[in-house]
Amino acid sequence: MKVVYTGCAMTPRDFPKRLGLIAGNGKFPLLILDAARAHGAEVVVAAIKEETFPEIEQHGAAAVHWLSLGELSKLIETFKREGITEAIMAGQVKHKQIFSAIRPDWKLAKLLMSLGTRNTDSLIGAVAKVLADEGITLLDSTSLLEPLLAPHGVLTSRPPTDQELTNITYGRAVAQHLSRFDIGQTVVIAEAACVAVEAMEGTDATILRAGELLSSPSLGDKPSTLGRELTVVKVAKPNQDMRFDVPVIGLRTIETMKKANATCLALDAGKCLLLDGSTITEAANAAGICIVAETPAAAHHAQHAELPKI
Repeated sequence: MKVVYTGCAMTPRDFPKRLGLIAGNGKFPLLILDAARAHGAEVVVAAIKEETFPEIEQHGAAAVHWLSLGELSKLIETFKREGITEAIMAGQVKHKQIFSAIRPDWKLAKLLMSLGTRNTDSLIGAVAKVLADEGITLLDSTSLLEPLLAPHGVLTSRPPTDQELTNITYGRAVAQHLSRFDIGQTVVIAEAACVAVEAMEGTDATILRAGELLSSPSLGDKPSTLGRELTVVKVAKPNQDMRFDVPVIGLRTIETMKKANATCLALDAGKCLLLDGSTITEAANAAGICIVAETPAAAHHAQHAELPKI
């Protein structure tokens, strides 16, 4: 499978001439910035000091404003001053930051204290509502990168084995239940047993933890009755808000899987971004890792049915 950026679903008439970008960590904000500029937009970046990669400065933004994670009022003031009425939120902000020593301003502190739960959906959803109340609309963060969304089918040269298909079926059932509570979107499975569940630590840390569990000296060096190869299942939430918190994988995911002895990665087609495009599948092929994506609505019926090859 080769993934190439070919444009976005928005027409030139629909696309804002001036766009705000709230940038978290990773490559996602850089891709959004490059794609928006290619579409003719001037991009004003609100870069989070604690998260955003410094190279955001070298991608041709009209302006880059560095803000601390707790400065919600300053974010709103900056966008208003820059004439921003539409914005995209892209890149991870580690959920554990809500427990950091960063002092929220009065607006963010008031928002935090008003929430019944402080999971990702409630927190970022509340921020989105505050922005909307201030005249700043958040757009779908994948609207510029639709060609990078995982298509349905087997994305690598190797399809899943029978055991990996069993792991995927079980893992999807577990992950979909957990995602309803916004705990995490990734589970790691071996022999239809759940080895690790993602919470605040993130996908890579979850995969590594699973690898450490099954390579523990206490299990012994000799082969066991059951295999120890891991299957990673990453799903979207039932009502995934594509304006924020979109599932993503990149080359680092494949590198992490190699370290953990994970042999298969299952994704939701059309809901997960492949940030490094075709280089992800090339790296997976070189490592003997299978990547398979299923359309969420069809995943319940897939079981061991053969999936199309991309």
